Amino acid sequence: MREEPDSPAAASGTGRRRGRPRHQAATREGIATAALEVARSHGYERLTMAAVARRLGVAPSALYNHVTGKADLLALLQDEVMGEVEVDGLRAAVAGEVPVREAVRDWAHSYRRVFAGHTPLIPMIATLPIAGAEQTQRMYDAVAAALGTAGVAETEVLPRIIALESFIYGSAFDVHAPAHLFEVAAAPGELPAFQAAAAACRRDIGIGIDGSHATDEGPAVGTLGVNPYADDPFETGLELLLAGL
Repeated sequence: MREEPDSPAAASGTGRRRGRPRHQAATREGIATAALEVARSHGYERLTMAAVARRLGVAPSALYNHVTGKADLLALLQDEVMGEVEVDGLRAAVAGEVPVREAVRDWAHSYRRVFAGHTPLIPMIATLPIAGAEQTQRMYDAVAAALGTAGVAETEVLPRIIALESFIYGSAFDVHAPAHLFEVAAAPGELPAFQAAAAACRRDIGIGIDGSHATDEGPAVGTLGVNPYADDPFETGLELLLAGL
């Protein structure tokens, strides 16, 4: 049977693919890039060692010289994704070029935006040591330096970062919640405090009880996902967490 030209085994008599592989060689950096490409193109459910090997144009066995398996692959991938979080503003704040509060706010928005697109990685980040994750370490250092510039005591820097991250991760998940998230089946008069609060929130952001806009027939959506309730609470909570900077 004739092999396809882009098959890893498509041959010129040697059993090797014609041309150069997409990343030339299986390195940890190349594997991370290829894994991110697979996740973006096909979703995390299709992210396998075999899929990454195909993306690189190598045999799956070549990956095991650099990663031990799927868990190690995901750890490598989360550090690659973390490198997309914007930290230039934090460094500018340390240099005195922009206010620290503004820089941390922009970093938090970037962090939420990046991981709203990679929510399967969030449970791993919450339990994965940062040793060996170079881009993650550099991000933490940039945030810590900015908070220190704002006068946050050393003993409070890490608790601040953890609090911000916990909030950001929760909101990253929240953006994909359904638009009718807070619709309840209670009869009038039941759950009075919650129903009043939910109605007030809907009026404030201009949506109906089913998540539709009050002014059109289409469903309301947040800026990053389906849930129209996600954005305003994120802004409110973030400002509370930035207090004192």
